[in-house]
Amino acid sequence: MTEPPLLLALDLSGTFVFAVNGALTGLEAARLDIVGVLTLGMVTGLGGGIMRDVLINALPPAAFRYWPYLAVAAGGALVAFFFSRALRRFALPIDLLDAAGLSLFCVAGATKSLQYGLGAAPAVILGAVTGVGGGTIRDVLVRRVPTVLTSGLYAIPALVGAAIAVTAVRTGVYGAPAAVGAAIACFLIRAAGIRYNLSAPVAPEAKNRR
Repeated sequence: MTEPPLLLALDLSGTFVFAVNGALTGLEAARLDIVGVLTLGMVTGLGGGIMRDVLINALPPAAFRYWPYLAVAAGGALVAFFFSRALRRFALPIDLLDAAGLSLFCVAGATKSLQYGLGAAPAVILGAVTGVGGGTIRDVLVRRVPTVLTSGLYAIPALVGAAIAVTAVRTGVYGAPAAVGAAIACFLIRAAGIRYNLSAPVAPEAKNRR
């Protein structure tokens, strides 16, 4: 199945942003050489999409069928490697890049899941999985607890963005404005969680240990 232009644009944009995020995370968490930065950036940028494609049986995954995916992921990692100081100087924090990648991928994941015949609820779930997948792999590789397990407003924004996208498709109003709106909704919720340190409710025992 050929990737529709809107889905391809969302996927490639998310791939680039997550690749930059993954590479910057690697540079901050460990002194990686260019091979390590490329590896972490590409795994972060491509991981969520590959997980999605395997789960919906879109094989081989788009990352291995269309060369732009690999090129965009490698490009994002190299941008972070060569311009990491400039990126930080222009106030592009890692968390906001992560929020942007999460937003783009949750919409793309939900949309593609519907195209491959999944129902509304599974598509929303798989959209969220697509959004958090790359970041989870990134965190495991740099030996830290995945953000999705420690931040209450990480999976929730992805679910919201995916739900908006699915609703737009099912009501027949899906297009670039609806996709962008769903991504923005996810981004704003995640950004608010970062800015105000918001979290989902936790068990009283866990709260007391904080």
